[in-house]
Amino acid sequence: MSKRAHSKNSPVKEVKEFEEEVLELARVTRVVKGGRRMRFRATVVIGNRNGKVGVGIGKSDEVVGSIQKAISDAKKNLVVLKMDGTTIPHDVSMKYKSASILLMPAAPGTGIIAGGTIRKVVELAGIKDILSKSFGTTNKIACSRATLEALKLLKENPFMQREAKRSATRSASKASATRSVSEAKRNEPSSASKASATSPEPTAPTAKKSEPQTAKPSTEPVAHKK
Repeated sequence: MSKRAHSKNSPVKEVKEFEEEVLELARVTRVVKGGRRMRFRATVVIGNRNGKVGVGIGKSDEVVGSIQKAISDAKKNLVVLKMDGTTIPHDVSMKYKSASILLMPAAPGTGIIAGGTIRKVVELAGIKDILSKSFGTTNKIACSRATLEALKLLKENPFMQREAKRSATRSASKASATRSVSEAKRNEPSSASKASATSPEPTAPTAKKSEPQTAKPSTEPVAHKK
């Protein structure tokens, strides 16, 4: 009989922290003394769609091995960027080797206006509204590296600093309010003590008053005196 789909022994799938996207998979050649050695080179971008993104490159004799090496290299080069809602806080430009890019913030609902390489990096970083322009080469490695270096230069603007202070004060006030409520509940007497305080104290049983004994009429005959 086949095993049930929801049996106890079924393997549990691990939840991945980062999403992976292969930017480029190329076959490269290295000339050695004995001839040419063919290998695969993978360029992978990873991100959690919440402000973390990285780009890595890996080479191996097999495709799977090159992708795994690229993922491990991307985890070593992670970038934590600062976002203003769903966009970036300010304009930023970067020139990396022969690639030059420009990133600009956009209004909510604009979407991602970017090319293939920049689009994948920005999507996995968690940015939803952005304008971009690429100058120079269209090499995917150079463009992805330039995008990563540009995201490193993002800084907080004055509006973001004010919002951070307001959120900090709100969280502090909420914490103090919850702390005062918990202290008030702790100081309140318990239900058992309340019941004992409101219930009247038991009184000692009083002795019953002895009723006066009345003489019972005798039934014996009375002797008459002579």
